[in-house]
Amino acid sequence: MSDSEGDEEVTRGMPADLEAALEQEDAEDEAAADEGRYDAPPLPPLLILAVVGLLCGFAAVALVWLSERGCDRVRGTPNCGALGLPLLVLTVIITIVLGALALSRLGMPQPRLVAFLGVMFMLLIVVGLLSGQLFSTWALLVVPVLTAITFLVAHLVAGRLERADA
Repeated sequence: MSDSEGDEEVTRGMPADLEAALEQEDAEDEAAADEGRYDAPPLPPLLILAVVGLLCGFAAVALVWLSERGCDRVRGTPNCGALGLPLLVLTVIITIVLGALALSRLGMPQPRLVAFLGVMFMLLIVVGLLSGQLFSTWALLVVPVLTAITFLVAHLVAGRLERADA
């Protein structure tokens, strides 16, 4: 068997213009990926952070309210007792995950770190300063606004950390 016969066997199943076929396949894949997307002007990053922080604040308030109502229904009292801490941890985790998903879908840098820091800063302020007034009606508005502010602060902290690493 000569070298030319071996080359014929290798190239027999391949198209004549392999490079063009691969480029066409890549173009089809890109077109399929862009099918559901639309072009819109980019939003300012601070607006994205504030809106996502506001939504995470409302989510945290809603989750705390739901856990309180659940404890009231199961135990007959809004005090959750031993289940209070696990419910609070679950609420914090869900809020962080929701914030990180929203920030990553909107193309923000370091979405998990910003969401983690933003929710934790809010939690520290609420537990440290506002725990006595937490179940009043004005807390429904204060906690989301506070969360929006802490997301902005978390973005600044994450940017400083990124510059310190470089």
